[in-house]
Amino acid sequence: MKIRPLIALLSLTLFCCAQTTSNSMNKIRYVALGDSYTICEGASTDESWPVIMTKHLNEKKIPVELIANPSRTGWTTQDLIDNELDIFDASKADFATLCIGVNDYFQGIDSNTFHKNLIYILDHVQNKLSNTTKFILITIPDYSVTPTGGKYSHTRDVPKGLSEFNSIILNEAKKRNLKTVDLFEVSKGMKDDATLIAKDGLHPSAKEYSLWEKLILPVAESLLKK
Repeated sequence: MKIRPLIALLSLTLFCCAQTTSNSMNKIRYVALGDSYTICEGASTDESWPVIMTKHLNEKKIPVELIANPSRTGWTTQDLIDNELDIFDASKADFATLCIGVNDYFQGIDSNTFHKNLIYILDHVQNKLSNTTKFILITIPDYSVTPTGGKYSHTRDVPKGLSEFNSIILNEAKKRNLKTVDLFEVSKGMKDDATLIAKDGLHPSAKEYSLWEKLILPVAESLLKK
């Protein structure tokens, strides 16, 4: 079930009120955009990489507040456009991460449509950021290596298809001078280690998400220190 923008905006308002502190105005406002790989399906909220990264950045004396994580399992680029961008706008974010596209591929959405939607998202987010480079793009992990991932290939070469989508992400990042983090290669480790996979046999476990955070953290640290 999709959360409509009005309900999502109300959720953001309540979240922001709950998170407000006396020094929150001095913190970098962070919004995590994406799908199951950002909401971290298969792990608890406290085990999600955006929450862990926010904690680690603060430990490194980089004051960051996770204002919102409107990501949802199953959402495509179009779902993100329809449901997450209003939340992003209301957040007045200074910094954002984006990991999207796996469900576009999964649902058979062609690469041209994915590219068009990605450009729309990037243009929108960068237009709202005071510093357009405070935005990290994250590549799509390879779900085909998980125990149940192969069931959803529909006879397609999943690694090849995801690599095509990831090339689009990386090329757009290069055009825009944006930092990237590649999760595609590290995600292949799920093939040989059951502890890196959630109980559903498809999504990563908290342990795998923590590995992703270790890759994303130094990129965010370098970017936000500037």
